[in-house]
Amino acid sequence: MDSVRSDRNGGSSRIPVALKILIAGGFGAGKTTMVGSVSEIRPLQTEEVLTGAEGADDVSGVEAKTTTTVTMDFGRITITEDLQLYLFGTPGQDRFWFLWDELSQGALGAVVLADTRRLADCFPSIDYFEQRGTPFVVAVNCFDSDHRFAPDAVARALDLDPGVPVVLFDARDQVAARNVLIELVEYVARRQMAAAGSRARA
Repeated sequence: MDSVRSDRNGGSSRIPVALKILIAGGFGAGKTTMVGSVSEIRPLQTEEVLTGAEGADDVSGVEAKTTTTVTMDFGRITITEDLQLYLFGTPGQDRFWFLWDELSQGALGAVVLADTRRLADCFPSIDYFEQRGTPFVVAVNCFDSDHRFAPDAVARALDLDPGVPVVLFDARDQVAARNVLIELVEYVARRQMAAAGSRARA
């Protein structure tokens, strides 16, 4: 009976805030891997075998990749008992970009995955979020065999606006991926506080 009263009083039945996060980046940057590593539920994935059509999928630098996301990846992670993040991994190739506008509706922000072997591949994602005014962080997916560049060097190479966070992580590591998401949430909160302060002074 006590547990029933507790539930009725909201002591153990709080509904957490749910926020939508996009996981974007170039082809083969690790979007599906990140969603799969951090999701507390079995992620929904829409992977298909890479096309054999010449020039359709450039696998230079990611020759071992045999599948690609054609719609989205979906996962969920609980940050605190009051906050859950719903993750939507976007397809990387431009022929699937017609899906981006729908996927981005209502998103709090985005993580742009960067692969230093193919750094230019994340420029379209950065341009997309900058044009829409969507807050984002850049997460450099560090592979074991690759030279690791400092975050400030990556920021300069990508010509990021001042203050946009750049973090190094391994998309296969659950804790590292979780920390990237926390970095994004904190960055969005800082932007909102700064905007509120500007309005108050106006």
